[in-house]
Amino acid sequence: MFQVADDLVFTKFEEDELQNPSPKKELDGRAIYLSRELEMIPGKPGAPVLCDFGSAMLGGIEHLEDVQPDIYRAPEVILGVPWSYSIDIWNVGCMIWDIFEGGSLFTGHDPEFQTYRSRAHLAEMINLLGPVPPSLLARANQSQKFFYGTGEFREATLLQDVIPLEQRETTLEGEDKVSFLRIMRRMLQWEPEKRSSAKELAEDEWIRKQIGL
Repeated sequence: MFQVADDLVFTKFEEDELQNPSPKKELDGRAIYLSRELEMIPGKPGAPVLCDFGSAMLGGIEHLEDVQPDIYRAPEVILGVPWSYSIDIWNVGCMIWDIFEGGSLFTGHDPEFQTYRSRAHLAEMINLLGPVPPSLLARANQSQKFFYGTGEFREATLLQDVIPLEQRETTLEGEDKVSFLRIMRRMLQWEPEKRSSAKELAEDEWIRKQIGL
């Protein structure tokens, strides 16, 4: 979440609600209102705020639970590889891309089912990062669900030519692009062990530049 940098967004929210009240319905004696979007001022997000620790888990031990919002799920969560803190690093990489590039790296949209499916999400990861390393598949409890014994992806029709981050990033130039892509690659790695830690990323030149250090 982001802090609000300008309180005028709340004033506009109130005015919009007074002029065009949100639809509501009554259920069991309660009024339920349709949510109204809070329109942030473009280019003026506040400082990031950590929130919603309701599903937080200790990461010093390995887990196998199915966690994270669909499009932010790390490869090991989908594949059933025991996971720990490094899934959050993948998560952060996806969210930074969303914020700075104005669109998600992954959607998981399956054209056959017209909704999110893990197989479509994995296909998008392969289309970005290339084949899944055999060492990761060897640890995956769900590998047979998505891959043949030879390591080939079962849903080959979902695969496209690999388009790396360098080609997907189209808004930056020069050193800004180089440093942005460098930190993305430090986070978006198939193998959890190859992702940088939060402490390491805090010292990254791109991060330090963004926060004015």
